Amino acid sequence: MTLPLRPELRAVEPYGAPQLDVPICLNVNENPYAPSAAVVDDIAQAVRRAATGLNRYPDRDAMTLRSTLADYLARESNVRIEPQRIWAANGSNEVMLHILQAYGGHGRTLMSFAPTYSMYHEYARDTGTQWVAGHRKDDFTLDLDHVRALVTKVRPSVLVLTSPNNPTGTALTIEEIRQVAQLTRTTGPVIDGEQTATVFVVDEAYGEFRREGTPSALSLLDDYDHLVVTRTMSKAFGAAGLRLGYLAASHEVIADVMKVRLPYHLSAITQAAALAALSHADELMSQVAHVRSTRDSLVEWLRTEGFKAAPSDANFVLFGRFNDRQRVFDELLKRGILIRVVGPEGWLRVSVGTDEEDEAFRTALKEVVTND
Repeated sequence: MTLPLRPELRAVEPYGAPQLDVPICLNVNENPYAPSAAVVDDIAQAVRRAATGLNRYPDRDAMTLRSTLADYLARESNVRIEPQRIWAANGSNEVMLHILQAYGGHGRTLMSFAPTYSMYHEYARDTGTQWVAGHRKDDFTLDLDHVRALVTKVRPSVLVLTSPNNPTGTALTIEEIRQVAQLTRTTGPVIDGEQTATVFVVDEAYGEFRREGTPSALSLLDDYDHLVVTRTMSKAFGAAGLRLGYLAASHEVIADVMKVRLPYHLSAITQAAALAALSHADELMSQVAHVRSTRDSLVEWLRTEGFKAAPSDANFVLFGRFNDRQRVFDELLKRGILIRVVGPEGWLRVSVGTDEEDEAFRTALKEVVTND
């Protein structure tokens, strides 16, 4: 018996970074600090309260959560956004799927510029959307002339740029975002004889880790109705296991993505846990400040040791270059340290860990290179 699997999926392996039982995991950009006892207690109490009503469906539109996220963004980015212009889902993965279910599909194109997040082309594949990837400059910054030429030629329905970018850690300037937003006002597909915009998504999954003075794309939302900014609680909030992502956009975008969401897609348990975590935002942001400082020290150390290290506004660092990066990865793994083989050939990516984990990584890396 043969099952009718879609032909384009026959040779596909499920996505997933290595999950290995090692002492130090620095490969998937998690926040290295577990929630405090106070955060855990509040989440447990909130979930217990929500559990008493599990015989009922959850708030379908999650308005209390969206309002609380709006308050958080106002403090974090100094940008006040109406709760009705925020949408939440099960991780930023589902947020991107909602965007592509609404604006992608057969005959439509999702575009980005590599190196970038490896899941984007899978979102495109899963929604029947064509994937087109341009390139970045050698220093991983955006080549605006190349962006302009490729967007004008392909006319994508969705363009996604990650800032800070994964796997490079580099952030876009607000002027670069503004120029791309201006460009994409009229570069979407022609539908029924009418010119459309390219929906421009700025993925700020690592936005809270950006360096001082780097503004968020949220500050441009009121100027561009086709601009979408995505965020997550997985990274800065140390809540990767929660699976809560969200976007901020115009009322029109929110109305469109609501057309494709599944009924009651966000469980009452998820909403309760997210609200409890958000009540501790100030405490969690103090951890972010420490991670930023640790990251900057790691970049400086790598460069001092003779490695190349991309400037990072995220909670990870892309470093190299190695003639045989797989050997370096393997040797670190033998010493109980798991990092990531990702990005351009010759480069490796390491997540910022605790102070003790970072010190172990430095010691092991020096040992590996010395024995090379």
